[in-house]
Amino acid sequence: MPITTTTGRPAVTTLGRQERDVLYAVGCGLRDDEIATALAIPEEAVAGHLARILTALGLRDRAAAIVHAFDCGLVAPGRGPRRQATSPLPPAAAVRHVPGPRLRISVLGPLRAWRDGQHLDLGHLRQQAVLAALALCLGRSVSRQELTDGVWGEEPPNTNVVPVYIYRLRKVLRTGGDLDSVIERDRSGYRLLPGVATVDVAQVEELVTAAGAAERAGDLAEAVRACSQALDLFRGEPLAGQPGPLAELERLRLTERRIVIVQRKLDWQLRLGQHSEAIAELSALTVAQPLNEPVAAMLMRALYLSGRQADALTVYDRTRRRLAGELGVSPGHSLRQTHRTILRGDDIRLGLTGTTR
Repeated sequence: MPITTTTGRPAVTTLGRQERDVLYAVGCGLRDDEIATALAIPEEAVAGHLARILTALGLRDRAAAIVHAFDCGLVAPGRGPRRQATSPLPPAAAVRHVPGPRLRISVLGPLRAWRDGQHLDLGHLRQQAVLAALALCLGRSVSRQELTDGVWGEEPPNTNVVPVYIYRLRKVLRTGGDLDSVIERDRSGYRLLPGVATVDVAQVEELVTAAGAAERAGDLAEAVRACSQALDLFRGEPLAGQPGPLAELERLRLTERRIVIVQRKLDWQLRLGQHSEAIAELSALTVAQPLNEPVAAMLMRALYLSGRQADALTVYDRTRRRLAGELGVSPGHSLRQTHRTILRGDDIRLGLTGTTR
């Protein structure tokens, strides 16, 4: 009698990438310590991932998970049961490889595009700005008027150059002989087709969503890792050097988005007890954002929990003076509460409740 069957069970695609990797390793017969080494995660995290796998797939135990990994085709006979712990473990997705988009576009820094790893010449700045607008609206049609307003603002070109720029971009970006393979025209305007290009802005949001899911599952280490991956996609000032009101607005929005992601990551690090690791990044962030009270409060907590009470109080005094001098206001409730908690010597960890999403 088989231990389990895949009939009526959720597919492994319902699992996150980390869980699929763990299930693959379990199917290959690796122990928890070997899985931790191969995937570069704490051994206790392996047990947590396995527990979630068993719950998500309705499996009874580890033996059932091994059978399930074979039954669903995640692990093929002859590729186990055990790999050397010193060998790198391939991700589960590698078992059934599906080629990803050949085209990659980055706006989180100077605008760049690559096809099969080769850098593409996107033409002059206004033409680049047209592509940036399409990339920021990935999958949505953008009208010719929207492109004109976003790229030129109140000084539109004398001639209708948008179709010319679109034609040139199609030639540069196409992945085959079809000019419509990347940029499509419909009744509403032009759109960068979803699935044909990887855009870093979309990747960031996917990783932030994954981080939120990890937090809800109680896996703060995974949440920190996902946020760190999202932040690694920022290569400098977003849309650096790009002209037009759309680029200017998106520069501000994406810069603020990055700060919010940094705050979330640092808050989770503090909740994990990684106080010393967070101090350097928080200190730099308070220099860049001297009036940001949540950041100042996090830095105060990190310093206090690292045994640096005097430095934590100095941060409060500095922030209080800046708020009074530049905005004419007093510190808000959260910052004042953090200050009072430090003065009393209370357990400041009680204040680690998460940051704004």
